[in-house]
Amino acid sequence: MDSAIVVDSATRLRPDARDAVVVCGSHGGLFPAWLAARAGVRAVVFNDAGIGRHQAGIAGVAWLANLGIPACAIDHRSARIGDGADTLASGIVTMANDVAASQGCLPGHTCRQVIQCFVENSEATRPMEVPEIGDSRLRIGNTGHREVWALDSVSLARAEDRRAILVTGSHGALLGGRDDDGVMAVDAFAAFFNDAGGGKDEVGFTRLPTLDARGIAGATVSCNTARIGDGRSTYDTGVISRLNAVARRLELKEGMSAREAVARLVGLG
Repeated sequence: MDSAIVVDSATRLRPDARDAVVVCGSHGGLFPAWLAARAGVRAVVFNDAGIGRHQAGIAGVAWLANLGIPACAIDHRSARIGDGADTLASGIVTMANDVAASQGCLPGHTCRQVIQCFVENSEATRPMEVPEIGDSRLRIGNTGHREVWALDSVSLARAEDRRAILVTGSHGALLGGRDDDGVMAVDAFAAFFNDAGGGKDEVGFTRLPTLDARGIAGATVSCNTARIGDGRSTYDTGVISRLNAVARRLELKEGMSAREAVARLVGLG
């Protein structure tokens, strides 16, 4: 099989991704798909992230068809989200967009099979204007002692967010399984993620213990209650599925809404 570029996150796509076939550990939502399109990929594979609310985990895969870019999503139970190497090694396709399907890539194929299909059948993309779906940081107003930000991706966190509450649309998995990968550079007071369906080896929760070590309260919300890749959705409709030890000490509980949890946290000194 001809080689493909393998990355753990779409935020890590480099200039060599242009006209390349890419295996990406990111969820298949709109923001990673937009990053892939902006990078000029020839074809791309993502994780379906449990598919989840409003099918957000594969929305970007379908969106890429409008740009003529073949894309597939891998079953979150077959490969660890946030881990490009595992995606290539053991991923099984659950969804292919129309462009990929026309090239013979279908659900049930392995990731290696669809990559070979892309290499043999897809063509280098011509430079195109990619619609600005972009990313977002939205301040959530409150009367408490801390700022609250809804971020579509944790990569949008800034140095000034130190000790703030970050409600993100990112998945809760460590990138490549590494706890020293700088997945959240800022020392926030609390951070919320999407559990991406838990997935293989319960990878969707693996960021939480690493936040304990930094004294950061961490929680995931169920992918079925909030759209992955949408921080505002995490806040508006998310229901907590897992907590770390710091969050438990602050009396957050599984089954609590993200809104309720944030309201509690903003009132703490």
